[in-house]
Amino acid sequence: MCFGVVGTQQSYGFHSLCPGVDSNATIRVLMSCVTNLLFSGFTLLLWAQEEIAIEAIKHAVKALRKRHLLEEGAHGPAFMALTRPFASQGSEWKEKAENLELELQQCYKAQARLSEQLVVEVAESRASKALAVEKEAGLIETQNELTRARDECSHLAALLEENTKGLDLLISENKDLKEQLEEMKQRANSAEAENRMLVDRWMLQKMQDAERLNEANALYEDMLDQLKASSITQHARQQVDGVVRRSEEGAEYYVESTVPDTCKHKIPAHEGGCAAIIFENNSDKIVSGGQDQAVKIWDANTGSLSRTLYGCLGSVLDLTITYDNRSVIAASSSNNLYVWDAISGRVRHTLTGHIDKVCAVDVSKFSSRHVVSAAYDRTIKVWDLNKGYCINTIIFHSNCNALCVSMDGLTICSGHVDGNLRMWDIQTGKLVSEVAAHSLAVTSLSLSRNGNVILTSGRDNLHNLFDMRSLEVCGTLRASGNRVASNWSRSSISADDNYVAAGSADGSVSIWSISKANIVSTLKEHTSSVLCCSWSGLGKPLATSDRNGVICTWT
Repeated sequence: MCFGVVGTQQSYGFHSLCPGVDSNATIRVLMSCVTNLLFSGFTLLLWAQEEIAIEAIKHAVKALRKRHLLEEGAHGPAFMALTRPFASQGSEWKEKAENLELELQQCYKAQARLSEQLVVEVAESRASKALAVEKEAGLIETQNELTRARDECSHLAALLEENTKGLDLLISENKDLKEQLEEMKQRANSAEAENRMLVDRWMLQKMQDAERLNEANALYEDMLDQLKASSITQHARQQVDGVVRRSEEGAEYYVESTVPDTCKHKIPAHEGGCAAIIFENNSDKIVSGGQDQAVKIWDANTGSLSRTLYGCLGSVLDLTITYDNRSVIAASSSNNLYVWDAISGRVRHTLTGHIDKVCAVDVSKFSSRHVVSAAYDRTIKVWDLNKGYCINTIIFHSNCNALCVSMDGLTICSGHVDGNLRMWDIQTGKLVSEVAAHSLAVTSLSLSRNGNVILTSGRDNLHNLFDMRSLEVCGTLRASGNRVASNWSRSSISADDNYVAAGSADGSVSIWSISKANIVSTLKEHTSSVLCCSWSGLGKPLATSDRNGVICTWT
């Protein structure tokens, strides 16, 4: 009971000493603060549902307990002061009230700091939540990538298995191919052995054929010697004062050549120039070739065109015709020779083998089978017309401008850029003899009808006559106004071997008498350089061609 009275008095005394301070109000304020803190914490817990709100509530409870202990310690002196006189404790209560107000302010400040900390924690919680959402999305994407990687891995595994099967198949095929290769090698070795045996047998057969061929050649040479002897006898019978008459069976018709002085026909034959004209054997037909790549056959009596031969791919530089008039052969700047059938007009052969322009061609008078050509590749080639290919090649250091084949068909006569006249064996290709014919290039060679004399023309404007047997000069023809026009200007001997015709760069044609060695006629009808002269085998007419492609016939 005493304790109860004392307690009541103490309470009364406390309110009396501190009339301006209501301890219950203070406690209510503190409880209100704590309640607010607890409400804020629970609100944060309900709103954020995170561990941060729970930690804040725990921190507030601890602060409340601490404050309660401090309040108990602060109220202890008040109970003790009840036993003291009220007058002596008035200032003490006042000071205590001020301290309590100061502590209340500090509580407000602490509440503000806690609120700010709570706001920061809430912001951090939101950021953490957003980061967690982002990480969850990244985790889902990573799981999707993992799924795709697993699918790709399974696809690669299937592909690897397929490739492994293919590799096993290739290995088995490779083994089969190796076995086949070994089998083929064995077959090749056996075939090579068989081939060597066949080659040995073939070589033996060739040796036997060579022996038979040598025997045939020996027989052929014997027959050739006999034929040559008979041919010489026949030619000797045909020569009677330069005129050959039909005195025996099998002789040919010839008339004595006359000195031409009148232009019978002037034919515009070719465009760009005509460098080659020749008469058919024992005929009045003229064969011409020019820069327009055409070979034409003309009637010398009427001057009309009889036939045109096509197929040449270059300028025609020289022409020849076989002794039976069946084949026309042209030397061309396209490095080839062209052989036409004179009857059908079709190209019979294209002879290839030269590597530069072919400037000269001739055919054997003894046999229509062998053709000889010269080109600016420093070679002379012998061709077999029946087979259509080259059978011999002669190589020398100087280009050949003109050539002809001897009457017996055994010797090739060639005139060269170095001015020399050379004789070659047609069978072996060996040089038989050589003579310096001109000081400059030889441009033309013309063999006499009897085959004993050869006419050479050169860029030194001389026309020399050589004895075929001794290669001695038997005549030299010159004229002050006669100038050789080109390296392929052709001169000609008449059919009776009495006259020489040669063209000049001024368009004139000079006629020399061989026996008198003087000019007997000068023909002037051409307006440009005369490139070629050809005398008919019948004795007349004379045909000439110039650089404008005009052909003139003279009687």
